[in-house]
Amino acid sequence: MKKLALGLLVSSFFAGILHAAKRPNVVFLVSEDNSVHYLRHYGAEFGAMPNVEKLAASGLTFNHAFSNAPVCSVARSTLATGLLAPRAGFQYHRKSALANLPKGFKPWTFLLKKAGYHCTNNRKTDYNFYHNGKEIWNLSSNKASWKSRPNKDMPFFHMQSFAQCHESSLHFPAKLMKTERTKTPQDKVKLHPYHPDTPTFRYTHARYFDRMKVVDELMGKVVASLEADGLLEDTFIFYFGDHGGVLPRGKGYAYESGLHVPLVIRIPENFKDLVDHEKGSRTDGFVSFIDFGPTVLHLAGLKVPQQMDGKAFLGKGITAEQLAERNEAFGYADRFDEKYDFVRTLRRGKWKYVRNYQAFYPDGLQNNYRYRMLAFTEWRNLYKAGKLNASQSQFFESRPPEQLFDLSSDPHEVTDLSRDPEHRETLVELRNALRQKVKRIHDLSFFPESHMTAEALGDGVAYGRRHAKEINELVTVADLSLAPFNKAKAPLADALASENPWKRYWACISCSVHGEAAKSFIPTAKKLLQDDNLMVRVRAAEFLGTINAMDPMPALIGVLNESESSQEVLLTFNTITYLRDHKGYAFDLSLVKLKVKRGEFTRRTAYLSNKGKL
Repeated sequence: MKKLALGLLVSSFFAGILHAAKRPNVVFLVSEDNSVHYLRHYGAEFGAMPNVEKLAASGLTFNHAFSNAPVCSVARSTLATGLLAPRAGFQYHRKSALANLPKGFKPWTFLLKKAGYHCTNNRKTDYNFYHNGKEIWNLSSNKASWKSRPNKDMPFFHMQSFAQCHESSLHFPAKLMKTERTKTPQDKVKLHPYHPDTPTFRYTHARYFDRMKVVDELMGKVVASLEADGLLEDTFIFYFGDHGGVLPRGKGYAYESGLHVPLVIRIPENFKDLVDHEKGSRTDGFVSFIDFGPTVLHLAGLKVPQQMDGKAFLGKGITAEQLAERNEAFGYADRFDEKYDFVRTLRRGKWKYVRNYQAFYPDGLQNNYRYRMLAFTEWRNLYKAGKLNASQSQFFESRPPEQLFDLSSDPHEVTDLSRDPEHRETLVELRNALRQKVKRIHDLSFFPESHMTAEALGDGVAYGRRHAKEINELVTVADLSLAPFNKAKAPLADALASENPWKRYWACISCSVHGEAAKSFIPTAKKLLQDDNLMVRVRAAEFLGTINAMDPMPALIGVLNESESSQEVLLTFNTITYLRDHKGYAFDLSLVKLKVKRGEFTRRTAYLSNKGKL
């Protein structure tokens, strides 16, 4: 008996050593284009995903997980690097030029590979930065799997994306609504308060619930394969959405519907000691995509590079209490295809602060791909016909330069509290916090994309660091749009006369936000139509057109015909589309004789040549 007991003790000892030497596997299962609003697991009336719910029963559900950006290439670039996109220079969706990562910095799967992990991706990448696919993946294809690793004892990281719920799944012809019934009952769907209640919206919403079920079934097969291979209890499984979506005002917009994603992590039995949470529990701690890479590295026992912006939220030494204390998330939205915007968000607990740096642009500014969806087009047509209420109309109207939402009572962000004296203290606190954030990260979007592409993409982080003082000054000029005009007037006059073209550029934008209040600067703006910097000319014309001081189109056409930069042309076409569609100015595309022939601006020429129909 003593020999048997000793034998069991020795076996147990060596089993412990073996377990200590092993490292967990990690699998990412990613559903495209869906926020928490489409899952029963997060309180939706439909959207049952039994396989995801099964993962949650053996793991941890995150009530507050966020994609830092509401669109694919920017979100995935953030996820792959752990870097905030506006700091590194890859914040524009549909890259006009790729950014270089900081010198010596690699995506975190490179570090996993270097440490002996087999890294596979099935199959979407969509990165906005230069990368060597063979450096960061052992295999990246539609056949990639952990099964390709050279030996069964090799730890692995596997990422698999599911496009069956992508936005394109809602690009259907009108006749489909009659020929293809949804499994989700359309009459029982609860529409978002900013959407009109129409058969088109009900069908589109119900159809998307159906798509979630398809994705869940496919992910269930991956989990079953892990189990069949005897790997389930050695593998952390992360299920999450790659950003929000996908009904109108979701994907591409920095509201909760665009940023707040589902996240469920299954905790394997053999590595449960790495997680200080009960299986089947939920956490209110805030995490975002910059944190995912550091978390995987930490679970693998690897050091997290200091250059990364995120922080691990699971693993040895991280308690449930520490995770629960995390209550902040930062978001950003810049260009989406051919449509420009510049939005930064800061969520802290129940409060959401939104900074609209180009507030005169409506959310609903034309974006060709968005308006392929029948619901999008119908929504705009109803607005033009005057058939929407205030909440439903806001999408097509100019926005306040800053907004404040109490998400505990207003989860869909329709009641802006930024002008409510009762919440003034909260507004100022979050405004200052976001202002310090964009300064701290040296946010490169304070330069127009044309300048950033020409000057900053060699190493955006280093460029931002070298130009930190200038960026801080540009933030100050941009924030003059938040001050009462009588207080902003003198510093705006100084900025409009500055030797720095980007101060003149931002002073014009601030004037456009102030609108009619800034009409005293009309003579100055007219002089800036001859500025040496083409982008200053565009913003001066934009201001003059916004307040109906003059027809801005001749000046803008002049910029188009003079520029040799595809990014300058794209920026100019954005202003033209805004002024034509929302301010009523006529535009004659036949007068345009471009020097550049390729770029994202071709979407604009297609739209403008078709008299607004696409």
